[in-house]
Amino acid sequence: MAKVRWWLAAGVMGAALVGGCAPQPSGPIGPGPDYDRPLPPGSLALRRVTDSAAIPDFSRAAQSQGLRDAVARSLNYLAKPSSQQHFPYGTITHARAVASLKAMDELLAAGLTGEQLNAELRRKFEVYTSVGWNGRGAVLFTGYYTPIFEASLERTDRFRYPLYRPPDGLVKGPDGEILGIRLVGGQIVEVPARADLGGSGLLVGRELVWLADPFEAYIAHVQGSARLRLPDGSGMTVGYAASNGQPYKSIAKALVDDGRIDAERMSLAAMIEYFRRHPGQINVYVDRNPRFIFFEPSDGAPRGSLNEPVTPMRTIATDKAVYPRACLAFFQASLPTAVGGRIVPLPYDGFALDQDAGGAIRAPGRCDIYMGVGDEAGQRAGRTQTEGRLYYLFLKPEYMPAR
Repeated sequence: MAKVRWWLAAGVMGAALVGGCAPQPSGPIGPGPDYDRPLPPGSLALRRVTDSAAIPDFSRAAQSQGLRDAVARSLNYLAKPSSQQHFPYGTITHARAVASLKAMDELLAAGLTGEQLNAELRRKFEVYTSVGWNGRGAVLFTGYYTPIFEASLERTDRFRYPLYRPPDGLVKGPDGEILGIRLVGGQIVEVPARADLGGSGLLVGRELVWLADPFEAYIAHVQGSARLRLPDGSGMTVGYAASNGQPYKSIAKALVDDGRIDAERMSLAAMIEYFRRHPGQINVYVDRNPRFIFFEPSDGAPRGSLNEPVTPMRTIATDKAVYPRACLAFFQASLPTAVGGRIVPLPYDGFALDQDAGGAIRAPGRCDIYMGVGDEAGQRAGRTQTEGRLYYLFLKPEYMPAR
């Protein structure tokens, strides 16, 4: 969805629980984790696992629900000629990325048991591990989701808070990055920050849809898409079209730093509760995030930065400057799960596809999991903040198909 993400609040969980116990995160190393620590210039986020004992057990992640759909969407992206410009990734060629996904799909279609799938993956695939924020594999997992809000195509007394289409003259680079606004004379200038956009005139007449709550509008900005229920009972989906190119700053962190919400209580639900009690502070905090998202109607399926539909628990968002787009990943973390009417953290092993990006997801120490649509997803999303491990799988050269 090429969106920004909550720091300390996001996501939703959607796939079935994996049986057994995944390894527990080791916890922060050193004086404190710096998950946003960048890699040195020219470095990649992955290194090959050469010790077979360090390769994770894939047998507990054999469930294929949604996985073959996600693989197909990555293959659809990789079939586009423009995808080739992002390869090779280190020694991983475009052809190898494609062959890896096709081989995985064949294994899933064969209906193997968990033990059989684990054996085949170890035999046919090389495994790479994320270096994490600390060079030792520690990755912070957060979550994101698609909210459902009441909305109107016209402004009314109730629906007064708009989501906007991109302004005229917005210029993007080859990878969708925002270059600025092209003026009448051809000059390209920076798009104003959120706090200054209202007075710039760029938003006049660009209203796409109106929401009833200003913080709901901001949640749509953070998640990058929303499902909307209109007054006549019909529905529509709006998705990310562009941003203003400004950096993302977390208002969740600002609320904690200002002592408005305790760090241990911070969640999306806590923020909603706080702003319901203090509506006059919404704009004060929202304007502290310079980044602004523009929307467009979508076909009903939320899409990631590859312009392919995202799949609950099968799509992850990473920094595309250091991770390989569309490729097969595997992660282990403790994730919030609905059990007996409660949400509790439980170990999770799962395969996913790297199909999205985020304004706040920068550096190898961050990974965001797409968890689905609606309120239940949002409740679990707000509790997703856990350290775990991230791996990628690529077909061994000797198993590459003959050209």
